[in-house]
Amino acid sequence: MDSRRTSGLLLPVSALPSRYGIGDLGPAAFQFADLLTRTNQRLWQVLPVGPIGPGASPYSSSSTFAGNPLLISPEPLVEDGLLTEDDLAPLTELPADHVDYARLVPRKRKVLRTAFRRFRADVSTPEATRVQQFRASQSAWLDDYALYAALKDAHGGSAWTEWSSALVRRDPEALKRARDEHETAIERHVYWQYLFHRQWTALQAYCHARDIRLFGDLPIYVAPDSADVWAHQERFRLDDDGTPTSVAGVPPDYFSPEGQRWGNPLYRWDRMEEHDFAWWTERLRRAFELFDLVRLDHFRGFDEYWSIPAGHDTAIDGSWESGPGAAFFRAMEDEFGELPVVAEDLGIVTDSVGALRDTFDFPGMAVLQFAFGGGPDNDFLPHHHRRNMVAYTGTHDNNTIVGWWRDDLSDKERNFAHSYLNLPDTNPDESVHRQALRAMMASVADRVVTPLQDVIGLGSEGRINTPGTMGDNWAWRFTPDQIAEEDETRLAQLTHLYGRASGYGD
Repeated sequence: MDSRRTSGLLLPVSALPSRYGIGDLGPAAFQFADLLTRTNQRLWQVLPVGPIGPGASPYSSSSTFAGNPLLISPEPLVEDGLLTEDDLAPLTELPADHVDYARLVPRKRKVLRTAFRRFRADVSTPEATRVQQFRASQSAWLDDYALYAALKDAHGGSAWTEWSSALVRRDPEALKRARDEHETAIERHVYWQYLFHRQWTALQAYCHARDIRLFGDLPIYVAPDSADVWAHQERFRLDDDGTPTSVAGVPPDYFSPEGQRWGNPLYRWDRMEEHDFAWWTERLRRAFELFDLVRLDHFRGFDEYWSIPAGHDTAIDGSWESGPGAAFFRAMEDEFGELPVVAEDLGIVTDSVGALRDTFDFPGMAVLQFAFGGGPDNDFLPHHHRRNMVAYTGTHDNNTIVGWWRDDLSDKERNFAHSYLNLPDTNPDESVHRQALRAMMASVADRVVTPLQDVIGLGSEGRINTPGTMGDNWAWRFTPDQIAEEDETRLAQLTHLYGRASGYGD
């Protein structure tokens, strides 16, 4: 993996500016790539880009392969004559500083349905041919996903476990009837995936031409109500009606006396291995098509994972079980060669987890906000960083660095951070984001990624997600006026000063 010193920004696509209620793959995405170029950044880290799940979470998607139709930009569809400004008027009524998912989803789906209806009026166009070519090239996952999505629409959004027993069991005759009955809806979902693909690859090419690499995020588990589980039930721990028998989570600790019960069905790793990890191979193949670098979320789960009986409401009575370990990553290396992945190794890292990461030379992670408990021996302090890691001020699950400084620290931690970051005695909250950025850029870590909010100094109003809560998560967006010229200049100067401005093409 390329080990030159680089840096980048973390910004979900949904957080981009747009007139249409949510950040998308339209003009603002290309403008953000231009900002990265102006400031000498070479990485753009995003959150998962699949269809969102309950609570708008990108980490609980209905497909690990599909793209999120909500991220499709309307502008190219207007240029293609498939939409009009009148069609888009309901979207322009939505707020600019956050995503109002309750209002956005029905409006955006209506707009995309309109585009599909007009596209389908003439199936002899070159674009129609390209859609069919895309469908054929992605059939390994797209056929099941489009059928699943069409059936979910037909069942009013009900989970697949609530469909007829024949559909739950994927009886071949029932599937054939469903494909015939819902042909138009299936074609609509294929078309939406094509639009996402077309716009994503255009943005990808634009970024690559500017030596910017797209850095994606792959959750280790998939949602129980997903095309992935429905289509591959034999690879998950399920009973005969599709209900999970064991689910994922993490054990109790000081911060969570009952642990965390995530509810994702656990893999049948024995069956995965019997099939040479074929499903995972295709999953990573898709991820590597979309991204140049991929963060493997909850890396510990590949070494060992917390198994919770599905009937239990908490994680207390779970137990550790062995994951696929080195055999899995050797199989992936046999298929792909060197793996462009980053191990999300936050939390408690056992010796075996560290050994698994280091055996394959995967970069780990360090988060500055976790550095000020425990004194100068804390591994997350910049003077303990390793070259082969990605250093962050915070991630999508953290407060912003300003919000952290104001709201989250004990007096002891605040005093330590004040000294370590060399903050002024007067109004330190006005400079903490600048000093934190400098500390990260000066680190020996080969890669530094900073949330945009920590470059421009936003408080907790810029937080993306608060784990374990429901509410306004995943909704934050920035507006162009929040990025001052001095913020860009400072970022560019620090990047150059600490030797991170050399591009991949140099």
